[in-house]
Amino acid sequence: MTLIKSISGIRGTIGGKVGDNLTPVDAVKFASAYGTFLKAGSGKLEDGRKLKVVIGRDARISGPMIHNLVLNTLVGLGIDIIDLGLSTTPTVEVAVPMENADGGIILTASHNPKQWNALKLLNSKGEFLSGADGAKILEIAEAEAFDFVDVDSLGEITINDSYMDIHIDEVLELPLVDAEAVAKRKFKVVVDGVNSTGGIIIPNLLEQMGVEVVKLYCEPNGHFPHNPEPLKEHLGDICKLVVEEKADFGIVVDPDVDRLAFISNDGEMFGEEYTLVAVADYVLSKTPGNTVSNMSSSRALRDITNKYNGSYQASAVGEVNVVELMKKTNAIIGGEGNGGIIYPELHYGRDSLVGVALFLTHLASLDMTVAELRASYPQYYMSKNKIELTPQIDVDAILEAMTDKYKDENISTIDGVKIDFATEWVHLRKSNTEPIIRIYTEAPTQEEADELAFRIIDEIKAVAGL
Repeated sequence: MTLIKSISGIRGTIGGKVGDNLTPVDAVKFASAYGTFLKAGSGKLEDGRKLKVVIGRDARISGPMIHNLVLNTLVGLGIDIIDLGLSTTPTVEVAVPMENADGGIILTASHNPKQWNALKLLNSKGEFLSGADGAKILEIAEAEAFDFVDVDSLGEITINDSYMDIHIDEVLELPLVDAEAVAKRKFKVVVDGVNSTGGIIIPNLLEQMGVEVVKLYCEPNGHFPHNPEPLKEHLGDICKLVVEEKADFGIVVDPDVDRLAFISNDGEMFGEEYTLVAVADYVLSKTPGNTVSNMSSSRALRDITNKYNGSYQASAVGEVNVVELMKKTNAIIGGEGNGGIIYPELHYGRDSLVGVALFLTHLASLDMTVAELRASYPQYYMSKNKIELTPQIDVDAILEAMTDKYKDENISTIDGVKIDFATEWVHLRKSNTEPIIRIYTEAPTQEEADELAFRIIDEIKAVAGL
């Protein structure tokens, strides 16, 4: 089964049987549930106003099909549509409040391969739905309690393909973005857009900041030339091209442009974890304050925050949780270690454009290469592993046993079990869909991170009797 229903939306592979994969029937069903949820929460709209929803999609091959199904389902519910066409996740998030819309849908499976697609659901603020609201939509979908409107009450579609340009304008107007300073440095940058919408919007942003752009896989045709998750093992082509072009650095985004990774001038990975660290370093140097990342992200952000006398806190994994804690602590920047930058000055969502513009401005003020910048930060190394268990094994009991074993250490149980040691940490989380425990560790060296992971894995297996 490759249809995954969660509080944040629905994703699956195209084709197959209804209910097992993301078929046209499933797309209509969940779009209907979302529209019904919005209508139920709106009460009586004043002056006969219809609900309004913004829709955009990445460049996946299945995009036009899913787009038309979702769009016309909402029209059938009497909801007006602002259709952005090809877009990005952060662009749709920016557009929703600008359009005074009641919600938004991004049709993208993010970093998943091309056979996948998904409906990412937003509220009227352009932010991902809360867990409670997501659960309500799943209940509505299960009950199929839909009530479509008559022919005189159908929604209307307005096409607006200007929002990627508007998004760029909003980024360039941020007080901490200095396009003139960047232009003076005459940077040369290679961009890997994984043949999706990042191949349109990132080069456009760079060119407006006076950067020379070398395009790699920037044709938005949905044929991903490599695994679209921006990890080192997938990025050999751009690492090689950065060196060949003698570029200052490389930029990689995922298909919906909410994850950002850099390639240093020497062709080595800057490190997804350090995208947020570098951008936060710049932001905090100009506007000191608090930061937030999730519990599986690098300790380096805490170190940088402390350097500027701010307060760092870690949230449960998930963008919704990061945003909630950022609001609670009035954080001025936050995000996730997967290359997701959340800068509330523009909006509460992971945004690669914001990350690129702030990073370039930071670099323009420094007399060093990107590789030298990376070397200037606290050095941490991560090890990411998992243990597959039999369905009969009680994962919660295992996590409780590990909590008890390390009760004298600094422990958090808000999302699995995170154990903070003096110079390293381990985060244990169970999967919501499989009998799996994920084990993330971080330490000052790769060897120490791996050793800690292996030790914890052995201890878990001993507790589980494996």
